[in-house]
Amino acid sequence: MRLKLTLAITLALTFFQCQKPQPASSASLQEIMQGVEGIEGKPSYLNSPCVTSGDRLYVVGHQDGTFPDLGWHVTGEMGGIWDHPIKLMDGFAAALRTDGQTHCLDRAERFVKYPFASSHFYEKTPLGVSVERFQFVPDGEEAVVVEFVFENETQTAQSFTFDFNGMTDLRPVWLGERTGMEDGGDFVRFDESTGSMVGKDSLNDWFVVWGSVQVPSEHEIGSQACDFERAGRGANGSLSYPISVQAGGTAVLPIVIAGSYQSQTAAVKTLQNLQRNAGDLLRSKKERYAGIAATARLTVPDKNIQQAFEWVKYNTDWLIRDVPGQGRGISAGTPDYPWWFGCDSEYALPGVLATGRTDIVFSTIDLLKKLSDETNGNGRILHEASTNGSVFNPGNINETPQFASLIWTTYQWTGDRAFLKKYYPLVKQGLAWLLKENDADGNLLPDGFGMMEIHGLDSEMIDVAAYTCQAFADAANMADEMGETEQAAEYRKVAEQLRQRINSEFWVPEFNSYADFIGTTRQALHLIDDAIVRADTLGKPWAVEELRATKAKIASLPPDRKQGFVLYHNWVVNTPMETGIADPEKAVAALETGSQFVNPFGMFVTGIDRDETAGQDEGSFAAKKKIFSYVGAVMTLPTGVQAIAENNYGRPDEALDYLQRMVRSFSYAMPGSMYEVSPDFGMMAQAWNVYALAVPVVTQFFGIRPEAQNRLVNLRPLMPSTWDEASLENLTIGDNSLTMKYLRQGSGVKIDLTQTKTDWKIRVAFPEGKFKKWTLNGKVVTPERDGGLEMLEVSGATNSVEVF
Repeated sequence: MRLKLTLAITLALTFFQCQKPQPASSASLQEIMQGVEGIEGKPSYLNSPCVTSGDRLYVVGHQDGTFPDLGWHVTGEMGGIWDHPIKLMDGFAAALRTDGQTHCLDRAERFVKYPFASSHFYEKTPLGVSVERFQFVPDGEEAVVVEFVFENETQTAQSFTFDFNGMTDLRPVWLGERTGMEDGGDFVRFDESTGSMVGKDSLNDWFVVWGSVQVPSEHEIGSQACDFERAGRGANGSLSYPISVQAGGTAVLPIVIAGSYQSQTAAVKTLQNLQRNAGDLLRSKKERYAGIAATARLTVPDKNIQQAFEWVKYNTDWLIRDVPGQGRGISAGTPDYPWWFGCDSEYALPGVLATGRTDIVFSTIDLLKKLSDETNGNGRILHEASTNGSVFNPGNINETPQFASLIWTTYQWTGDRAFLKKYYPLVKQGLAWLLKENDADGNLLPDGFGMMEIHGLDSEMIDVAAYTCQAFADAANMADEMGETEQAAEYRKVAEQLRQRINSEFWVPEFNSYADFIGTTRQALHLIDDAIVRADTLGKPWAVEELRATKAKIASLPPDRKQGFVLYHNWVVNTPMETGIADPEKAVAALETGSQFVNPFGMFVTGIDRDETAGQDEGSFAAKKKIFSYVGAVMTLPTGVQAIAENNYGRPDEALDYLQRMVRSFSYAMPGSMYEVSPDFGMMAQAWNVYALAVPVVTQFFGIRPEAQNRLVNLRPLMPSTWDEASLENLTIGDNSLTMKYLRQGSGVKIDLTQTKTDWKIRVAFPEGKFKKWTLNGKVVTPERDGGLEMLEVSGATNSVEVF
């Protein structure tokens, strides 16, 4: 039964007058959004997920405005409103009510994604009033602002009651039970002093509050006509507001939903702050995102790549999780991996650096160190940790060497010596752990799981070997910086030994490929049987035939004999080219082999999942999946790795082809984002996408290789043949900002350079003999020669280098 609020209205009016509320008919927040690019979703994907993010809180629902149970990590609980390490709500429902009739706003006809906000449009209501639901999450706040804009499209005034029903589900994050977080049933009550609803978990001081600056006319606890089915132990609380809209006019009702896992006082304080300052907070976020757009601003002929590049910078910001008491770091993906990973961060952060951002790089590395030290304390870097600080997996083998390379890359981009001094001891400790604890036979090839989480693939893995080789080479450079010359020499010796082993022991000539792994015949036979079952189940007869042939060939070999085996054609066989340690002849052959395992969206995770139809398959992947599984997947990470690998061996056109395949999935399902699994499966926003796109574009096509510690930028452009003109503006490197404009003129190239720190040096280099004439600012100059390169070093604010 609805409760009439005579006294409550009087009290609430007094309260809100003290708070100087904006009237319900005040201007919409959408006015602040003027000039902000939005991307409209496809009608066919309205019944699929979307996200509106902040660093403290985010909202996951469907593009049609509904909040179905979704996600698999905690079954059905990964959607809704999350304020890590707790969930606040499963979602909310809204309705227009008049003359005893209720119209549920449960199926938006349109969805628009903005870089930092979202809008759902309900255009068909019986009253002739269209409704826009606009929402954004302010920076640093445990709250979301949901603004409803009612537009009267008729010629007569319209009056109705608007019902907003919050549906709480105050519960702990995944692994909460490990830190004593127990989910109690929720209860909801109306708070007359604030005119808002208050939800509380019965066992914990976890709160969610919601309300508007407008005074509600009614409230009700319990189920409503427009509720949706949901799991969990939540409760419902509805607030109702009288709305009047003049003919052809609009009315605005802002709702704030705020939470706290500390106290009701904190939640109410946030609620009132946003009720007063939502406009200012939106302007602040708009300005910050304008800064993200302006930094590393890319202009290239391929407008699909240009747009995806801009939005992947926004996607990165969406994934920042800031949890007081734990730390601030980039999470892996939304909705099922909203916490922190070693490998995902180690891929993503070099891409973040290549887009000119350092803040989240430093804080994520610090968080990984903290959690790894607390869990392992021996240099091993963790794999996965929930936002309550509980570590699920203390670390796969590849994550420790990748962390070492991340530290070196970060130092090259920032030149921060204090940073290197802080983390170099952890690098040394980790590399010692890597070989002492994981290399039983002493051949420098650590045993254990790498990126491929396939049962049994835990011997000497190709990606672990490649990343370990790269880590020792990078550690040698760090040792040089720290004045440890003997340690540097030892690290280089290990790196060179590993490079030779990878190019000999992992190379399998009959496949023109590096091996998935080195193991015994016994291990290989068992894995072949598993792979045959997989290939046969998926209907891949070519793979079954190949695997059976391999099995017949090795069946008579001694069971304990070790060698390299190509079984799965996993994408990680391309990591020797990604890291640049493959011999050139082998690299080109392997890249040609790898090009067979693609579809229109990119690279298969596991090559034996491909068949002859894959080359033309541009349809949905999600539609084929009844349960969550990566079997048969094409992913952005393997595709980006392949682009990087192609570039490393002077093949930018092949690299561009992979990037063009990858960005076909941009806005395919969720506007403004690329799914983890192309084109529409898994995480709708994924951290390592910035690696897959930014690293090949910035560090390879533009050829920007910083040495910030030396106040030096190396430029070795490797532009695709179809990119005659390209620019990258305002790229942050150390304390410098660089703008580079590239223009191909016939057989020559012109490069215009601008930087903010005039004492920095920029070294432009091309392969020796490629160009006959060099000019600097219009004057003929002679380049220096070094290691097969010709190069010219410049400094100052602006320079123009031309080669013919």
